[in-house]
Amino acid sequence: MKLAAFLSPGRDLATSVALARRAEELGYDSVWVTHGSGRDSFVVLAAYGAATNQIGLGNGVVPIYPRHPTVMAQAALTLNEMTRGRFRLGLGVSHRPSMEAMLGLSLTDPLGSIREYVEVLRGAFGTGVDFAGKHYRVKWSMQVSGSLPAPPIYLATLSSRMLELAGEIADGAILWLCSPEYVKTIAIPALERGRARVGKTLDGFEVVAAVPLAVADDVGAARAAFKSELTRYLTLPFYRKMLEASGYGQELRDFDRTRETPEVLADRLGAIGNAETARRYVAEYRRAGVTLPAIRPITFPDAPWYGRTLDAAAVA
Repeated sequence: MKLAAFLSPGRDLATSVALARRAEELGYDSVWVTHGSGRDSFVVLAAYGAATNQIGLGNGVVPIYPRHPTVMAQAALTLNEMTRGRFRLGLGVSHRPSMEAMLGLSLTDPLGSIREYVEVLRGAFGTGVDFAGKHYRVKWSMQVSGSLPAPPIYLATLSSRMLELAGEIADGAILWLCSPEYVKTIAIPALERGRARVGKTLDGFEVVAAVPLAVADDVGAARAAFKSELTRYLTLPFYRKMLEASGYGQELRDFDRTRETPEVLADRLGAIGNAETARRYVAEYRRAGVTLPAIRPITFPDAPWYGRTLDAAAVA
């Protein structure tokens, strides 16, 4: 059974490059990098690719609004060529606070924007694109054509409508902070509806879910770190709507009152403890319908449990 890992660098890029090599030795299918406000994920994945030979490389995910789709296509095709076809492109609409308050962009019509964005990319990945839509008008082709198949396109998905769209137009979906229950009862049925729109099933469609884990002796320290991480997500509207749909409305109200992450959310959105605890939690995601659980060690590589978690989860 396939297993992936999210390896987002902390203070030292060299440490995460070494972890990518370790993940390949351990038999991981692929390593993924978040984008956010840290290092550029394409460049980090190029470093991972240079240090490895076979492991897959994915960004999970790059926001669409700051990059024109042809710029995204150039980066994706170049990295795919550099790594001999190992690259997977993960896209998302991000969040209004990130796009508007931080960057001064307008996050408008997320579903319509990303639908057009993917259509432009499909053309750019092929012989060229001649597209006129509501959000994009593009006549463009890559001047240097490669011989490799185009990289698959995955969409970051939280809501039912985005899940359905991913099933319809993408090659896979990427889930984050979605509990196994949400995956089983909401995500998978929505993806199936999207696939049905184009006469397809989920066969061959990749469902990636980040799985927060810490295999740690100091469970208290790891739990405190995870609760601190969750605080940011509990303030973002898209995550709040997903958690409301997951049945955690009371926990969100408790957070709004205390500004502390409730224990229930820390318990259900990640697993902290010994190796067996970690493996059981990964198995929950597989049973829910995830085809590629992506181990996401809690916090960053300088955490004492980080490398240990990567090692312990490799047999999950």
